[in-house]
Amino acid sequence: MDPNEAMETLEWGPAPETDTDARAWIEGHEGRFGLYINGKWQNSEGDVRFDSRNPATGEILASIAQGSASDVDAAVAAARKAQGKWEGLGESGRARHLYALARAIQKQSRLFATVETLDNGKPIRETRDIDVPLVVRHFFHHAGWARLRNTKAPNMEPWGVCGQVIPWNFPLLMLAWKIAPALAAGNTVVLKPAEYTSLSALLFAETCNQVGLPPGVVNIVTGDGRTGASIVEHDGVDKVAFTGSTEVGRIIRKAIAGSGKGLTLELGGKSPYIIFEDADIDSAVEGLVDAIWFNQGQVCCAGSRLLVQESVAEIVHAKIEARMSKLRIGNPMDKSVDMGAIVDEVQLIEIRGKCDAAEAEGNRRISAPLNAPKDGWWFPPTFFPDVAPSSTIAQEEVFGPVLVSMTFRSPTEAIALANNTRYGLAGSVWSQDVDTAIEIARNIQAGVIWINCTNQFDAAAGFGGYRESGFGREGGLEGFRAYLRPSHAHDASKVHDFSSRGIGDVREPEGTLPPLDQTAKLYIGGKQVRPDGGYSLEVRSPSNEVEGLVGRGNRKDMRNAVEAASKATTWSKMSGHARSQVLWYLAENMQQRAIGLSARISALTGASPEDALHEVEQALDRWTYWASWADKHDGAVHDAPFHGLVVALHEPVGVSGLICPDENPLLGLIALAAPLLAAGNRIVALPSESAPLLATDLYQVLETSDVPAGTFNIITGLHTELAPVLASHDDVQMIWHAGSSSLSEDIEVATVGNMKRSWTSPHFDPWSIKDSMSEHMLQHATHVKNIWIPHGI
Repeated sequence: MDPNEAMETLEWGPAPETDTDARAWIEGHEGRFGLYINGKWQNSEGDVRFDSRNPATGEILASIAQGSASDVDAAVAAARKAQGKWEGLGESGRARHLYALARAIQKQSRLFATVETLDNGKPIRETRDIDVPLVVRHFFHHAGWARLRNTKAPNMEPWGVCGQVIPWNFPLLMLAWKIAPALAAGNTVVLKPAEYTSLSALLFAETCNQVGLPPGVVNIVTGDGRTGASIVEHDGVDKVAFTGSTEVGRIIRKAIAGSGKGLTLELGGKSPYIIFEDADIDSAVEGLVDAIWFNQGQVCCAGSRLLVQESVAEIVHAKIEARMSKLRIGNPMDKSVDMGAIVDEVQLIEIRGKCDAAEAEGNRRISAPLNAPKDGWWFPPTFFPDVAPSSTIAQEEVFGPVLVSMTFRSPTEAIALANNTRYGLAGSVWSQDVDTAIEIARNIQAGVIWINCTNQFDAAAGFGGYRESGFGREGGLEGFRAYLRPSHAHDASKVHDFSSRGIGDVREPEGTLPPLDQTAKLYIGGKQVRPDGGYSLEVRSPSNEVEGLVGRGNRKDMRNAVEAASKATTWSKMSGHARSQVLWYLAENMQQRAIGLSARISALTGASPEDALHEVEQALDRWTYWASWADKHDGAVHDAPFHGLVVALHEPVGVSGLICPDENPLLGLIALAAPLLAAGNRIVALPSESAPLLATDLYQVLETSDVPAGTFNIITGLHTELAPVLASHDDVQMIWHAGSSSLSEDIEVATVGNMKRSWTSPHFDPWSIKDSMSEHMLQHATHVKNIWIPHGI
């Protein structure tokens, strides 16, 4: 280009990055890659293969091994064999290995970046400046967590062998998000990269060998969905971590239901991007470019739903249309390119189909000029302004460079529109009014909120979603803890041992038992109500005598209880201090009924008076323990390399279903309910099926302790009838089940509908300090929301 012409147009000239070293690395393997198992390369069973292509040209880059079920067997066996020794290295040993991995990737950062761009199609500026530095940061950061594991997570142990399945949009970064915390915690891993983008994972495997990582600690098994299914369903895998679509997440949740495996899911999203009239409009539009056209829109947390205040909508839309027309699309190895290629032709067809369908619904479509290379898979920046909130394109994830826009008038309307989605992964808020921005951020139902910025990530700050965007976190302390579980080795901390108390010695307590309530009702919305079905169940003593009757709850009773809990938002909005006071009141009022409650326990379970009274005392202790925690489960301000604050807030999950064990009917109920309430959740509880009268005896305690109506609902009846109804209800956000293990699978399958969180613990021991008085329970009872707040002058 003539210099004078260049000064006139100010157009960018080409700035190609060389891919020589990346192609040399591929050629060094003769263009053929095997599986990395037990520290060695090996062919897959039958040497079945598939091609990995360059999305920008369509050319074949390499031939990749298709892992089979037997290959997964070998990888899991290697990981199992290595896990004990890896854990045995101790905190310092594991930390040094993670540090070595971080340094090795850092030293070869440009090679990793070019391999990633060749294989994925994203611009080299993104892999060089964002992806690879974040990968290094995660290994550095988790080297620190490895060294501090026992300090920050006492009485915890690694799951063991972790099966991990990652997507194609951030191949190397997703690998780091999963492998770094897993190794830091003492686990070993079997990881499957996406079939479209396996090369950077294979380069990482080579790096593991170079730094001397013990064989079997990291195993990379490439392949398609069949390989992933083999890993997920393998009996030797103790925990599964998956990032990908909500549809596949449902399949995984169902496949491992009842297996006892740990599970974290980071799924789809349709994230709101909210611009208020007082925002810096130009900055907000630039942020929007990053939110939706970064990585060609192939980002789970992409700001794909623009919500703009009506008074500035016309201005914002005009600026968006002008800005998107100037985005440079082309060879992703060119450092001056803004957008690269779509990862594969299959994904390109999917994006086109959704946009065509949106037009067919009557939505106006604006697409930028597409001056892309002839070969490869390309799609232009696309904008659908003024869509209806109910339109398909506004509700369904496109996973491409496609933006939709809606308008709002008030903050209240903005919140309603933002939450009008089945997802809940992320959101961005743009306003110069900090009060408005933070208030909106607090009310968006999503796991990560950015204020006056977007797409900020760091290893110190957790990332993950609510609702159908999955559960669990990656990054931060909460992401690290996801790879640990409570230690169930010999528990010397138990506060009670029935073996020394002669629980079988049935003895009537001194004095006269209080009259038994022969017509115990259900407790819904702060009131005692009769069961809808008009049926009751007999409650019998160990000697088969009828001790009383309870209502037999049905589906309609469950619906009414969930509706009451859904409306009881007062409890979740109360300060921790206020909740603490109510839990103390519960302890005070229950203490006044201690003799009657202990007599009831003796009558229903056959426990001696001493054992029964001890159960009451321990139940009182659980109320006071969790009352003490209610105002102390603070969040954090993360130390991220970001000019501003990253504030991590603990939020209640919401309406929680609680299915209690038969044993220890009073202590079992309170040991589980108290931490849920302390965290701000509302409860629909199914008490002990065999001794539900202990729960009905609490009604007056609840009524006289300032517990807001609907906060704590109790439905008596048969668990086999009620538990699946509770677990499948779309307005229930979480299920805790500490009852019969035979119900666990049915309950976990039932949670698939709205991807609610579940915690099943058939061996939960309410007497154990480790089980029932661990901060681990608060982690199960809360979401972590990260709010990024830049500042400066």
